[in-house]
Amino acid sequence: MRTVRLTTAQALVRWLLAQRTRIDGREVPLFAGVFAIFGHGNVTCLSEALEAVKDELPTWRGQNEQSMALAALGFAKAKRRRQIMVATSSIGPGAANMVTAAGVGHTNRLPILILAGDYFASRAPDPVLQQVETFHDPTVSVNDAFKPVARYWDRITRPEQILAALPQALATMLDPADCGPAFLGLCQDAQGEAFDYPARFFEPAVHEPPRPRPDRGALARAASALASARRPLVIAGGGVRYSEAEAFLAAFAEKRALPVAETIAGRGILVHDHPNNVGPIGILGSFSANRLAAEADLLLAVGTRLQDFTTASWTLFDPDARLVAINAARFDAVKHRALAVVGDALASLEELDAALGSWRAPEEWLARARQYYAEWNAFVDERTRPTNAEVPSYAQVIGAVNRLAEPRDLVLTAAGGLPGELCMCWRVKTPGTFDCEFGFSCMGYEIAGGLGAKMADPSRDVIVMVGDGSYLMMNSEIYSSVLTGHKLIVVVCDNGGYAVIDRLQRAKGIPSFNNQLEDTRRAGELVRVDFAKHAEAMGAIGIRARGIGELEDAFRRAKAADRTAVIHVEVAARDWTEGNDAFWECGTPEVSARREVEEAYARHRAGKRRQRVGV
Repeated sequence: MRTVRLTTAQALVRWLLAQRTRIDGREVPLFAGVFAIFGHGNVTCLSEALEAVKDELPTWRGQNEQSMALAALGFAKAKRRRQIMVATSSIGPGAANMVTAAGVGHTNRLPILILAGDYFASRAPDPVLQQVETFHDPTVSVNDAFKPVARYWDRITRPEQILAALPQALATMLDPADCGPAFLGLCQDAQGEAFDYPARFFEPAVHEPPRPRPDRGALARAASALASARRPLVIAGGGVRYSEAEAFLAAFAEKRALPVAETIAGRGILVHDHPNNVGPIGILGSFSANRLAAEADLLLAVGTRLQDFTTASWTLFDPDARLVAINAARFDAVKHRALAVVGDALASLEELDAALGSWRAPEEWLARARQYYAEWNAFVDERTRPTNAEVPSYAQVIGAVNRLAEPRDLVLTAAGGLPGELCMCWRVKTPGTFDCEFGFSCMGYEIAGGLGAKMADPSRDVIVMVGDGSYLMMNSEIYSSVLTGHKLIVVVCDNGGYAVIDRLQRAKGIPSFNNQLEDTRRAGELVRVDFAKHAEAMGAIGIRARGIGELEDAFRRAKAADRTAVIHVEVAARDWTEGNDAFWECGTPEVSARREVEEAYARHRAGKRRQRVGV
């Protein structure tokens, strides 16, 4: 057997280079690049291996370990999980910074390979710089914190261990059911140790995503249930995108006269004016989709884990409605005693369609859906209508940006008030142009994820919509975007703090406290941030806009710019798009000295009485 003598780090990098995939018929690298912040735990060995192949496997310098890993996830999402990025840090705080990003990847079922430095396998120099010692267990390091948020976890203490670990990590990242972060802790001495690796370990391998077929019996039961329904509703989730099933789902819905509601992760599966689109569903959804959900006698959930924002904490549906769940993951398919169809979304829909014969849902049901959707669109028209107000609403800002955006532009957000306002008010012009990270609702994903999405497809503009709170939490990848030439358009909606949490606080009868800047403990006068000037300090174009007219001019200027532009616009802190009749279960004090809190608890109890639990 022919062997090649390499260090662990060199072998790992050579193996990454050998992995290939096919996208649109072209063979391309499976691992598209590496985001790296080097420290003593990864610079002396791993960087040596990466530097040698820097033209084949690009290494990008991050500004923060969390944000560079979030950028890797934005890339994977934009690539629909067809390509994967690597993120590497040193040990200790560098590694710990990536735990949050791993949580985003785990929750959203997104692949990322995380490589973090670790302690010495020999333990001879222990404790080393940045090593967290666990007194009762010397084998534990900060890297053990990744275990709850990684789909695959391993610690490499010997060079030969990567022969088993790397294929397992890759299989996990490519599995449509188990997809998520894969983590390897690289002991510092093991990184530099050499081993005679089998040459065939580095032979090129082309990987294509599997499409597991559904069980025939489960599929037959699902077809029978659907065919007997009088008021069926499709709930389309993010899994439809990752299965590349958007076009088939649209055609299936048209053929079968099925109304389609979209989850947050599923927004943009259908274009806004598709004849079967009834809008987003749930707490951040439309009253059109929510009304249909309450009236439906069967719910066909495709590629969704049915989180509480989709189901309105399981108060949205008729308790007697049947639930059919198509999902690649058994864990998600069987929730709430659904009739589970475990399989790839596209393959399952194709076989379900074949089993339905000539069946169509009643035309009057689809007509009702279209009526509700027309009413919703009229409501959104009114919400997004421009005015001369110096401080516009979120909805008006979104309406202005939406009108000026090109069909292929990607809009992206993650946390605060923008997810709700965008989900409800943004009109998708082309499938796959909407990214709202609301599985983990990670503040700080916005700009970093936007950078990753731009790297995934430089041919379109990426419009990052971010609140002032999230911007202050994580903005350093603006500099990365300038440094690397990956232009973003960043719209900072400044409402003076964490306004959406202030909204929730007040809804529970609690006075505004420690959320809006004006309600926080401070010394002296309130100082507000000039986000345009801040962006200019990082090399971006900074633009202040007051009112919709100035915002439109600023957006046109940003469109024409040759680098990242950041638009700072002040928005009304308490002007929200409301009225979709959705309930969200959120902890509410059962007793309080405040009458307003007691009233909020009464509303909480009334909402819970509508909950569908365990059925």
